[in-house]
Amino acid sequence: MESTATLSAPETEAEALLGLEDGRPRGGRANEIRAALQEEIESGKLPPGCPLDERQLAVRFQVSRTPVREALQQLAARNLVRIAPRQGVTVSRLSISQLRAIMEGIGELEATCAKMAARRVDDDLRRAIDEALQGCQDAAVEGGTEEYAQANARFHEVIYSGCRNPYLADLIRNARRQIHRYRLRDFVTKAQINQSLQDHRKVARAIQEGDEVAAAREMLLHVPSGSTGFSEFLASIPMHLFEAEPDSRPLP
Repeated sequence: MESTATLSAPETEAEALLGLEDGRPRGGRANEIRAALQEEIESGKLPPGCPLDERQLAVRFQVSRTPVREALQQLAARNLVRIAPRQGVTVSRLSISQLRAIMEGIGELEATCAKMAARRVDDDLRRAIDEALQGCQDAAVEGGTEEYAQANARFHEVIYSGCRNPYLADLIRNARRQIHRYRLRDFVTKAQINQSLQDHRKVARAIQEGDEVAAAREMLLHVPSGSTGFSEFLASIPMHLFEAEPDSRPLP
């Protein structure tokens, strides 16, 4: 990924003053803009491949181009945008192989997390899992895609907390943020929601019973990283959202 391109011509003196109009240092504004754009990228509001125009962003955030440029450089360092010479800035796209590799890694990490939660389960964790599972059931019956997605996230967060390994939990959260924009259609249909709920029940039961092997197995099956699960998942994503696979043919 190239991230050293000049984003635009130098700003005028008047534009430079805009960055200080609200009394905040330019670095602070750059961080705020980066955080706002990062949330929109990770949530899918700005989809993979979406162009980002520096001037339009400056108008939107009511700042000069300098903090926008700094924010875009920060996003490039996080592999969330691509800055290419003479092509501008676009939201980064993953290749299919990259997406599969990340999801495979998440599956293994989630399985380890579930195994550790089962090993360390106590009455507090059992109650927390029951409450989170009830939230999933309520969302499945009374809610829709957004409500179930939130309940699903809470269920997994309970397990992350229950494994009592913050480092492992953060690894999973960071990896999930990288691919969330590709998983917006996970809970579109009732069939998807019901399947997820059934998986949650199996994972919950295994953890509550302290069965490490079953907890890891059921969680691994829950994440669509296997050949069949990944193929079904992939079928729901428009192909234009993916980066082309690098040419792996040997040189002559």
